[in-house]
Amino acid sequence: MKFFKKNKLYILAFLVLAICFFVIRIPSLTIQPIFADEAIYVRWAQIMRAEPTLRFVSLQDGKTPLFMWLLMPLFKVFSDPLFASRFLSVIAGFTTFLGVSAIGWRYLSKTTSLMAAFLITFTPMIVFFDRMALVDSMLVSFSVWSLFLGLLLIEKARLDVAMILGFVLGGGMLTKTSGLFSILTVPVTFLTLKRLGVKRQQWVKTAGLFLIAIIIALGIYNFLLRLGPGFENLSSRNGDYLHSPSRLLQYPFDPFKPHLNDLVDWFPKLLTWPILGLLALSLGVWVWVWRRNSIITAIFLWGLLPLLAQMFLLKTFTARYILFSIPPALMMAAWGFDEITRKLSGRIKRVISIGVPIVILFSALIFIQAILTDPEKAALPREERQGYLEDWTAGYGLREIADYLKSEAIKTPIVVGTEGTFGTLPDGLWIYLDKTPNIFMKPGGSTISAELRATAKEHPTFFVANRSRIQKDPAGTELLLEFPKAEWAGKRDAMLLFKVEVEQ
Repeated sequence: MKFFKKNKLYILAFLVLAICFFVIRIPSLTIQPIFADEAIYVRWAQIMRAEPTLRFVSLQDGKTPLFMWLLMPLFKVFSDPLFASRFLSVIAGFTTFLGVSAIGWRYLSKTTSLMAAFLITFTPMIVFFDRMALVDSMLVSFSVWSLFLGLLLIEKARLDVAMILGFVLGGGMLTKTSGLFSILTVPVTFLTLKRLGVKRQQWVKTAGLFLIAIIIALGIYNFLLRLGPGFENLSSRNGDYLHSPSRLLQYPFDPFKPHLNDLVDWFPKLLTWPILGLLALSLGVWVWVWRRNSIITAIFLWGLLPLLAQMFLLKTFTARYILFSIPPALMMAAWGFDEITRKLSGRIKRVISIGVPIVILFSALIFIQAILTDPEKAALPREERQGYLEDWTAGYGLREIADYLKSEAIKTPIVVGTEGTFGTLPDGLWIYLDKTPNIFMKPGGSTISAELRATAKEHPTFFVANRSRIQKDPAGTELLLEFPKAEWAGKRDAMLLFKVEVEQ
């Protein structure tokens, strides 16, 4: 009770931020079209729920299953599978909110904790991915809590903390294989040994406890995933995403340079200039005090090292791949804000303390307002906009097409062909037709097969496709529905529903 009385203003501020967190994430949660990876994850979760023997089906594509496992129960709560899956990401994002608050409160300062929670709540990049049914928000949560537990293990040197850390590290790897970065980065917490008052004679014990945590994490990953078929597939697609060691040795900076250009494009749009400015000032402060504050140094390296590793190793580089480096950067910005305001006094301190959050808030709200009302107007980087809003990966109108097909299936059995066998089509359509009677799906190519045309003689037959994939309307079809995608400089794509006519 004494704790609440002493910190009532901070607690009230955290509650307000928590409310704001959900207010800007839950409304219009399905306004953005379903993305290809979202469709795949949701469909896998539906399959896992329907057939217990397929709980590891995601391993067939080299993906770990924890996100899908946690999604299955939400299908009982929400009728819309896309809303359910994106809501799971919102909850994962909120645990990140709690994690950065806990790190700031326990190891830095109350002001840093509050500012970090503020930045997590309103940073456009965090908001955007918290509203998508991708595994990355959950991976970020495991990463942040791994950092907190790593610091706590340094401080307490207790077996129970080591075991919990092991479970959290393992959870990160079960979410996405890049959760391995948390295991590889956890030694940076050893920088805080002296700062947290650990005596030299306890260092070996602490190292042993960290070893136990890592063994638990790797044991969870290796034992649990080997229960299902396809464990070997987890590394089968490394060549699709990672440069080979020989190429890296021959041209070590080839992948780094274009990825650095990507960051220059992404950060002003997804972090905003005010947050970047605050982060730059914080880095300047850190340069002067890093020897005196090893905790903020550990936090900084927790985000920086995985970022650099990915910039050197990855062939494909998208904004969500670096998402787990953003909370440490925001914690550093929050720490820098606190350090700067502590050095000020009087009117200048009040102006900075109030003015900086207001400027950050207004710059972020421009992006957030667009995401909530009209995602096409959001200032996304070019490649992100293309993938999420313009290209074949954006599943516009699939719910409406599914509703139309359901109404037709009430009358008689129907057959639905799709352009595509994996991804937005057919999975983005299938998630809305799950367990719907009288509908038979036939995934295929960009042309209507002879087999599909033959079924039109026996049952009403439909074909769903992206305009960019078929170029022109197939012969012997009637266009029933068309859902244009976001405009861009090239030819505008659309999601199409055709009825296949009976050949005479």
